Amino acid sequence: MMLTLCTTCRGTAAYTFAIALSQLAFAADTDVWPSIRADVFGSRAIHEAGPSFNLYAPAQAADAALIPISIRIPPATVSHAAKITLIIDRNPSPIAAVIHFGEAYRAGANVGERVISTRIRVDSFSQVRAVLETDDGQLQMAATFVAGAGGCSALPSKDMDAALANLGTVKIKSVASDVHEPLWREGVVMVRHPNFTGMQMNPQTGSFTPLRFVDRLDINRGSQSLLRIEGGISTSEDPNVRFTYAGSGEDKLSVRGSDSDSTKFSGEEGASGS
Repeated sequence: MMLTLCTTCRGTAAYTFAIALSQLAFAADTDVWPSIRADVFGSRAIHEAGPSFNLYAPAQAADAALIPISIRIPPATVSHAAKITLIIDRNPSPIAAVIHFGEAYRAGANVGERVISTRIRVDSFSQVRAVLETDDGQLQMAATFVAGAGGCSALPSKDMDAALANLGTVKIKSVASDVHEPLWREGVVMVRHPNFTGMQMNPQTGSFTPLRFVDRLDINRGSQSLLRIEGGISTSEDPNVRFTYAGSGEDKLSVRGSDSDSTKFSGEEGASGS
């Protein structure tokens, strides 16, 4: 009996390892990036980012439905940044988000390197890419490979009723720091939303949970636009965005958003919104 159990364990481990290897081989043999690139950017040249900006993500996902990533933009690039397109090659919907930079972000004081962080889903071992477009139309790309699978079909952390009960609740805060420039701020925007992908099965009914996701967030500093984020199913449930920016006096952060069912929600710094 002991021998049978150990043999079974070894067999299971070998099978799991073989699956992982087959996914890696499949990802290597079928490069979907050229078709995504043509669809999104046409024939425009895309340069490797080098020192201009960086994308960070874990090489091995602990939870493929909740992968932290961060994009770092150097000070010299901020005033010229138009938008960043975040792409996950092997996801059913490869464009995870498009982040547009508003005038309040671009014209802000030099507070050093800017960082934007969020959480994504990865459905199969994939390259994750951040393509930066500057105001002169130039494109540059940073990319990293993430080993993770099943993120788009993983069950939500809450059942549907619980997930929908607080849908649209927004929390916003900004934080200063003694070790940065006086106007340096970190903003945090948290939205309660299940971000249903349409690929998640309801264990009670056996049917797929209908698609429903946050499709837009407008983040303002006072009356000025800071960031506009267009999202999709590749963003994790309960979207969470952190970003550094230049504060301006007592101007507070505010958010207006919507989801794919046309539900509107909003919030202001220091309060919850819906």
